[in-house]
Amino acid sequence: MVKPQKLKAFATYYLSEFPDEAEAAGILLTDAEISRLPSNKQKIGDILIVTIPDSLSHKKKEIGKLLLLTDEKVRLVLNDSGIAGRFRVPNREIIGWRDGKSMSTETLHKENGCKFKLNTAEIMFSKGNLAEKRILTNGCGGETIVDMFAGIGYFSIPIGVHSNPAQIIAVELNPVSYGYLCENIRLNGLEEVIEPICGDCRTSTPENIADRVLMGYVGTTHEYLETGMKAIKNKGGFLHYHETVHEKEFPKRPILRITEAAGKCGRKAVILDQRIIKKYSPGVYHVVIDVKIY
Repeated sequence: MVKPQKLKAFATYYLSEFPDEAEAAGILLTDAEISRLPSNKQKIGDILIVTIPDSLSHKKKEIGKLLLLTDEKVRLVLNDSGIAGRFRVPNREIIGWRDGKSMSTETLHKENGCKFKLNTAEIMFSKGNLAEKRILTNGCGGETIVDMFAGIGYFSIPIGVHSNPAQIIAVELNPVSYGYLCENIRLNGLEEVIEPICGDCRTSTPENIADRVLMGYVGTTHEYLETGMKAIKNKGGFLHYHETVHEKEFPKRPILRITEAAGKCGRKAVILDQRIIKKYSPGVYHVVIDVKIY
């Protein structure tokens, strides 16, 4: 029998095919508990991240052991209990580990020809934005780009690796993320391309310099729209604005915020495209609006 990839199917398979091994390992789950196992998991480097429902919190170590069996390349399993604060710091706990391996939550993740070093217990990393990263690596050749809320280089690194920009100015406030941003610039050989700045985007974003501005943060991004527009050259450029919005208000609300901010800056905004990146929460989507600013 081929080992199933989905956790629920794997649990059923493992407990039925290897009951003695499961008992010796202390992995004991009822059919009702198996039915409540999480469907989604995220692998970052050699670390697996999962969100275990509260009803199974007493079984989290058993589930961690089970998850290690699904992928021999996984070193650690973390349970994610949400994010908090301005820097969106995750609340994660180690629930599974491979004997003889490091317990460090730092890892090296490789994606689309890029290297990202990060501490998965301190920093969020969304693999779900890969399609958006690929969109932005096309057509940026020779441009000066300002990456607001740059994080560890989620967008700056792939653009630098694949798109041959003239310069990328990456602004990040969180000192932990900034440290990894600098490390990832080095790991990808982009020291001559990306200039990292540790500071608040509101005060550290340069003006009248960019052919393209990225606003890849969600939460209070709309409060920085005027700052983003002022970064664009007087002759015009492109803005990529991210927001979380209820499905009933998309695309009206983000477009209204963009046009209002442009008016305050004495500029004109022409909407080029609008996309849903992913579901953020029930009825709420993470979206991006592509804009030409004149």
